[in-house]
Amino acid sequence: MAESGSIENLVAVRRLLKSSLQKSRDIASEINKTGPRLEETNQRLPSLEAAIKTIGQKCSLLTIRGHIDRTVGPATSVLKVFDAVHGIEGLLLSDPSSNLFGYLSLVKRLEEALKFLNDNCGLVIQWLEDVVRFLEDNTIDDDWYLLTVRKSLMILGQLQAMENSSRLNGGSLFGALQKLESEFRHLLVENSSPMDFTLTSGGNEASHSAPPIPVAVIQKLQAILERIKANNRIEKCITIYVEVRSSNARATMQALDLNYLDISLSEFESVQSIEDYIDQWGNHLEFAVKHLFELEYRLSNDVFQKAGSEVWMSCFADIAIQSGIHGFIKFANTVTKGKKDAIKLLKLLDIFASLNRLRLNFNRLFGGKACVEIQTQTRDLIKKVVDGACGIFWELSVQVDLQKQCTPPSDGSVPRLVSFVTDYCNQLLEDDYRLILTQVLEIHQGWNHEKFEEGILSNEVNKIMSVIEQNLETWAKRYENTSLSYLFMMNNHWYLFKHLQGTNLGNLMGDSWLRCHEQRTEYYAAVFLRESWGKLTAFLREEDLILFSGGTAVACDLVKKRLKAFSEAFDDIYKQQSNWVVLDKSLRLRICQLVVHIIVPVYRRFMQSYMPLVEQGTSPNKYVKYSADSLENMISSLFQQKLGQYGSTKCTHLIGKIKNVVTNHFSSTPAAA
Repeated sequence: MAESGSIENLVAVRRLLKSSLQKSRDIASEINKTGPRLEETNQRLPSLEAAIKTIGQKCSLLTIRGHIDRTVGPATSVLKVFDAVHGIEGLLLSDPSSNLFGYLSLVKRLEEALKFLNDNCGLVIQWLEDVVRFLEDNTIDDDWYLLTVRKSLMILGQLQAMENSSRLNGGSLFGALQKLESEFRHLLVENSSPMDFTLTSGGNEASHSAPPIPVAVIQKLQAILERIKANNRIEKCITIYVEVRSSNARATMQALDLNYLDISLSEFESVQSIEDYIDQWGNHLEFAVKHLFELEYRLSNDVFQKAGSEVWMSCFADIAIQSGIHGFIKFANTVTKGKKDAIKLLKLLDIFASLNRLRLNFNRLFGGKACVEIQTQTRDLIKKVVDGACGIFWELSVQVDLQKQCTPPSDGSVPRLVSFVTDYCNQLLEDDYRLILTQVLEIHQGWNHEKFEEGILSNEVNKIMSVIEQNLETWAKRYENTSLSYLFMMNNHWYLFKHLQGTNLGNLMGDSWLRCHEQRTEYYAAVFLRESWGKLTAFLREEDLILFSGGTAVACDLVKKRLKAFSEAFDDIYKQQSNWVVLDKSLRLRICQLVVHIIVPVYRRFMQSYMPLVEQGTSPNKYVKYSADSLENMISSLFQQKLGQYGSTKCTHLIGKIKNVVTNHFSSTPAAA
C-alpha cells in the first residue's frame, strides 16, 4: 500500500538522520582531541578552512534532532490507526439491520479514527515542515535527506485528507451513513400504519386504533439520528421522516372519504344542500386533531427530541400540511362564502363550536413558529365565521318582516315560515346553540369595541316573534273569505300556544304570552263558527210553520223549501271548507264537534217534527238529502290534511326537514366571495 510505503520511507529517513548525527558527534570528538595541536597546524589553517566549514554544516544537523524524535511516536500511531480504519471499513460493508447498535458503534469508531488520523498527521506534517525549512536554509551536498522528507510530507498529506474523502460520495463513511439512512426509512415504514376512524353510537366522538411505534424502535431511530447529526446530514433524515409519516397520515385521511373538502362555491346552491358534509367536517376535524395530529406531534417530539424543538416542530408542521390540514380550513372558508340564509347561521355556529372545542389542541399543536401559516389561516377562518354568523343573526327579524309580502296558505293552515321560525328560534335557544351564539356575539362586539349586553339573544328572539305576529295579521287580511281568515288566525294562534308550550321559546316568551294566544284561539274559533256554520240554523227556523194534525199544503211546501235551502247552503259550505285544514288533531276534533253540536241537534229536531209533512207529498227524497247521522259523519271528516298536501310543518328536527322553498324565501343576498 502507498500509505505503508510512505511510513517505511519516513522510518528510513529517521534512521539516516540518526546515523548522520552520530557521525557529527564523532567528528566533534575528534576536533576536541586536536585542541593542543592547534598551534602546530596554525600554518595549515587556510587549507583546512573549507573542510571545517563543511564539517560545521554537518554538525548543525544536531539542531533538528528534536524534530525527528517527535515525529517518530505520532507516525507510529498513524500507521496503527490507518490499519484499524481499513478493518472498520470492511465491517461496515454489512447490513446495519442485523445489529444496529453494533453498526452504529463501528461508525462512531470510524469517525474517531479518521479524526485521529487528521489531527496526528497534522502534527507530524508540522514538525517535518520545520525540518524541510532547516534543510533548505542549510545547503547540504546530498539532497537525499530533503527528498525523503518531502516524500514523507506528501504521504502524510494524503492520509490527512482521508477523513474528507471518506465523507464524499463513494467514501467508506459516506456509504455507512447512507445505509443508516436507509435503515431509518425501513424502521419508519415497517412501524407506520393508518389509523381507523369509527364514530361512537352518539355520533359525537370518534374511536381510533393504530399500534404506536414501539419504544425500542424509537430508540433505534434516535440512535441513528445521533450519528447522522454528528456528521451534519440530518436534513436527509428529516426529509425521509416527513415523507413516510405524511404518506401514512394521508392514507388515514383517504380512508375517511374527504372528497367533499374540495367542493367549490359553485357546486352547492345553499348551505342546506351540504349540511351533512358540515356535520362530517366537524367529526373528521376532531378526529384529525385529537388523534392523528396529536400522534404525529408526540412522535416527532420523541424521535427528534435531541435535535431541538425547531427541528421536530418543523417536521410536525410539514406532516400536518402535507396530510391535509389546509383542506379542512378551505372547506369551512367555502361555507362562509356561500349564500346567506337562516340555516347557514346554525351551520356557522356548528363550525365555530368545532373550532372552539379544539382551541386548546390547536394552540398547543400549532402554536410554534413552524406553524405560522396554519395559525394565520385558522384565525382568518374564525373571523369569517364570527362575522358571518353575526351578520345573519342581526338580519333575522328583517328577513321575517320581508315575508309579509308572501301569500298565506290557501287552506288556512300554518305557514311554513311560522313553523320554520318557531323551530329555528327553539334551536337557537337550546343550550348548545345559545351558549355558542352568545359567545360569538360577545366576541364580535369586542372586536368592534362595543359593550356586550346580557339578554341580547332573548331580546332579538322576542323581536322576531313580534314580527311573526304582525305578519299573521297582515296575511289574514289577504283572504277574500272572512271565514277562512278566522280559521287561519285560529290555526296559527293555537299553533303558537300548543306547539311552544314547554319549549325554550315558550319559556322565554312567558305564560302570559302563551295564554294570550290560547284566548285568541278561542275568540277566532267562536267567530269562525258563528260566521260560517252558525248561519245554517236560520234555514231550519220554525217560525210561520202551522202544524195541523192532517197537515196542510202550505206547511208542507214551506218545510220542503227550508230543507232544500239548508241542503244547498250546507253543500256550499262543506264543499268550500273541505279544502281547509286544521292540522292539529285535538283542535280539529274540537272544531268538528262544535260544528256538529251547532247543526246536527237542530236538524234532527226539525226532521223529527216535520218529516211526516214531507213524506205526505210526492218524491220526499228530492227534499231530504241528508240524515242527521250522515251530516255528523260529513262534518267529522272536515279539515283533514289531504294525502300529499302540505299544511303546517311541525319539525321534530329542523335541520334537514325544512324544505328549500322556505329557506329560499327566508334568505338574503349572497355573501361576497
